[in-house]
Amino acid sequence: MTSDDERIALFLDYENLAIGARDALGGSFDLGPVADALAERGRVVVRRAYADWSYFEEDRRMLTRHQVELIEIPQRMGMVRKNAADIKMAVDAVELSFERDYITTFVLCTGDSDFTPLVHKLRELNRRVIGIGVEASTSALLPAACDEFLFYERLEGIEPGHRPARRTTRRAPARKEAVKEPEPEPEPVVTADETDLDALVTRTLAGLERSSSGPVLASMLKRAILRKQPTFSEADYGFRTFGELLRNLADRDIVEVRQGSAPGDPEVTLATGTGGDEEAAFGLLRSTVEQLAKKGPVHLSGLKTQVRRHQADFTEKRFGYGGFLQFVRAARTRGYVEMERDPDADDYLVRPGPAAPAA
Repeated sequence: MTSDDERIALFLDYENLAIGARDALGGSFDLGPVADALAERGRVVVRRAYADWSYFEEDRRMLTRHQVELIEIPQRMGMVRKNAADIKMAVDAVELSFERDYITTFVLCTGDSDFTPLVHKLRELNRRVIGIGVEASTSALLPAACDEFLFYERLEGIEPGHRPARRTTRRAPARKEAVKEPEPEPEPVVTADETDLDALVTRTLAGLERSSSGPVLASMLKRAILRKQPTFSEADYGFRTFGELLRNLADRDIVEVRQGSAPGDPEVTLATGTGGDEEAAFGLLRSTVEQLAKKGPVHLSGLKTQVRRHQADFTEKRFGYGGFLQFVRAARTRGYVEMERDPDADDYLVRPGPAAPAA
């Protein structure tokens, strides 16, 4: 650890997040994309979530896997005790700011404007405050009060159109049948991507380039990788040092490495020489959409599976994209495809671009 690492305390108003994700996105809340976004910003040293956990049995296991401390706020005798969770979370955050002066950043995962005074108090105590919330359920007052605010559905790794088989609240079974049948369950393909070395490095590097104000050094990159995947070791891939791993990636035109200001700690950037491979990937996407469009409308859900039927090892993360939606948006910008929201299907409709871009 270096002295310039941000030390982050993460607080989750879980009921707000779970209900917001369910109502706005039709799915359950996933902490993974949040954890990845924070890993690019610093070390998360405190993780706490507040709710009546009898309503979120499935979510408890997910949060436990992410080493989150679950703070129980029971709802007694059918009474709504939402304010009790809010008060407890606010008191804990202020108390922590006094007891742990090494914590530099507080991350409040909520869209509730009731936390705006807490944000003001933490900033008054010289703490940086990052907010994270579901856009549709986030008050307009809260983002303006924070130093930085991230909308959950815009984080890398959040894919649209996913309808999980089970819900997170007791009211879920009544609504589950209404959304389960129209859309098939997409095949889970994320795990294979995340274990790929090229994808891990490029995705982490792309995130650092977006969030850092200066050049990304090799030491910064490795620290961020270790925050995402604590068991990572370059030796597992046959490299003696991290620098040797970077040189291998540079030889394969995945990253570029140049001498930095500090000897032995080079600057690392995504390679501009991967354009040919990236253009070929965009072309693969376009041809897949063209073929599918002959049979009917093409929606984003399931499209990645169709692309992989043509190229089994396809992964957008090799090019530094955090998710397939971001990759398709990049293809749209370059004219390979067109994309628009289909409100009836609650998904994106994808069509071939007006003309294949010149090679």
